[in-house]
Amino acid sequence: MAHDGETYRHWRMEEDDDRIVWLTFDRAEKSVNALCREVLEELDRVLDDISRRSPAGVVFRSGKKSGFIAGADITEFTGLADSAAALALIERGQAILGRIELLAAPTVSLIHGFCLGGGLELALACRYRIAADIPATQLGLPEVKLGIHPGFGGTVRLTRLIGPLAAMDLILTGRNVDARKARKIGLVDYAVPERHLENAARATILHAPFPVKPGFLPALCSTWFMRPLLAGYLRRTVARRAAKKHYPAPYAVIDLWERFGGNAAAMFREEAGSVANLITGDSARNLVRVFLLQERLKSLGRRGASEPCSIHVVGGGTMGGDIAAWCALQGLRVSVQDVDAARLANVVKRAATLFRKNLRDPRLAEAALDRLIPDIKGDGIARADIVIEAIFEDAAAKRELYRQCEPRMRGDALLATNTSSIPLEELAEALEHPERLVGLHFFNPVAKMQLVEVVRGAKTQQEAVDTATAFAGAIRRLPLPVASSPGFLVNRTLMPYLLEAVIMETEGIPAAEIDRAAVDFGMPMGPLLLADTVGLDICLSVARILSRHFAVEIPTRLEELVAAGHLGRKSGQGFYTYEGQKQVATEARNGRGTSGGIVERLILRLLNEAVACRRAGVVADADLVDAGMVFGTGFAPFRGGPLHYARAEGAAAIHGRLTALAERYGSRFTPDIGWEEILTDAEGKT
Repeated sequence: MAHDGETYRHWRMEEDDDRIVWLTFDRAEKSVNALCREVLEELDRVLDDISRRSPAGVVFRSGKKSGFIAGADITEFTGLADSAAALALIERGQAILGRIELLAAPTVSLIHGFCLGGGLELALACRYRIAADIPATQLGLPEVKLGIHPGFGGTVRLTRLIGPLAAMDLILTGRNVDARKARKIGLVDYAVPERHLENAARATILHAPFPVKPGFLPALCSTWFMRPLLAGYLRRTVARRAAKKHYPAPYAVIDLWERFGGNAAAMFREEAGSVANLITGDSARNLVRVFLLQERLKSLGRRGASEPCSIHVVGGGTMGGDIAAWCALQGLRVSVQDVDAARLANVVKRAATLFRKNLRDPRLAEAALDRLIPDIKGDGIARADIVIEAIFEDAAAKRELYRQCEPRMRGDALLATNTSSIPLEELAEALEHPERLVGLHFFNPVAKMQLVEVVRGAKTQQEAVDTATAFAGAIRRLPLPVASSPGFLVNRTLMPYLLEAVIMETEGIPAAEIDRAAVDFGMPMGPLLLADTVGLDICLSVARILSRHFAVEIPTRLEELVAAGHLGRKSGQGFYTYEGQKQVATEARNGRGTSGGIVERLILRLLNEAVACRRAGVVADADLVDAGMVFGTGFAPFRGGPLHYARAEGAAAIHGRLTALAERYGSRFTPDIGWEEILTDAEGKT
């Protein structure tokens, strides 16, 4: 291939003997391709160059092994002053991608790995798309997860390409599809083995087949008389999982399509204006903040420490079994130990279901199952890089287990505990080498909850922490470094919130009313349903551990329910009644509360404890408090995290409300002294 003309910073242009221009995107000084202002402006000049050449065709491809294009550089959005600045940026991006669509020569996007957001919008501007049929190839428009929707023409081109129902499914959920699924729905023209990508692109350019078009039914769905009917259906579907007042983006894109779906020019224009308004709103700003917090945690898991290959899990209960299964799913060799053979059989059964659901290919699922080894005798301990203890929450039992395990472990292996609340110092007493003990606190359900608290004890070596952090990253979890203290961050902060819900239920406020108020605030489920789901016995155990160290008052009601064997969902009875795993309606107890008063009591206790954790140094800074609570508990992501929410509401106002609640309800609402630092910071910024 020959190259001539201007030299670019982010793009490489080569023309072959067939007069095909191969345009490689390789963003300078970055490991991942993302569209930013500089990249797009340079692309504009590249397109000038291409237009002068009049090539036979143009192939867009990536110079990064990691994938095609990850999307737009989200950090540029955080610096936008107002919607006018956002509109100018979005319209400029639309115009440049529009130039690709208007090129006279056929254009092909050659996709391997991720092709997301603005990256997929660039691919949609091409006449053809060819994807590598490999597991790493993922195509999607995840903008809705950031509180916006596609803005570089994606709402227009995707709807036109695959029809409104399939397009709206991708846009409204933000989900990704692999190469084969993309081919099936018409998102890509071909899904081919990676080694055939270039040949497929060349053949497509030279033979120029008719591009994929949607059939009669998708076209019918776009007509003026069908759009209102489908829009109503889409709104009802979205409402089941996202409230409009908290997450306006999906509703905005439905409105956009309903009103302008029959007029491409108008829809391009209104798409840009809609995104410009959304991106400067509180919901999008906070969701972008949460995304950046997620990226920070991911970066912790990528720091150079060696990644373990062999794992041994002790404890075949729900947590131990699910940790083992998740590790095997990620390609690690895992042995799981329990004295009960029936429990190990159940681990394998649940794992097989997980593998079938996630891998789909029976051969891959079988290979994952082969990596999961039931191990009654614990022979895998001697081979393991990490031994993970996941037995019940009892310090004495854990210490006795460590005395048995440590002599059988390799000298360089880590011992990790999945304890949810016990300080490592209490457990390390049983060890000859306490420097090798680290906490790896997973959350239930393991396959869905992204956070793992990586706990450092007083004697834990930094190397052990680094290895544990790298392990969490390697299995696609978000590692949160926390100091060893009762309850660590998440359970310590969450427990006052749960206990306040129990107190209110005891006062006569119906459980459903308490839970409804929390969900209206933005929590993923109500506190009493959460307690039932976790298990009231586990909640009581954590509360008792915390009560030995902090001023935690355990409600009698919780003690009574556990004593009666009402443990929540697993026993069929807790604050609610269950048949199997399904919740059934129960009669409300006498008494009422106001939604605002309920939320204030719940959330202010949570905020107060979050401030206490920050003050005590449980994590390094306020952003990590927010990250832990969003990814560990689902704390309303559109609010940006509890401490960010407290600052937005006004620290002085919240301090005053806590003081008033303390006067009415008692010392559990007394503002933590950590508020003084927040108040001082707020005063310094005014």
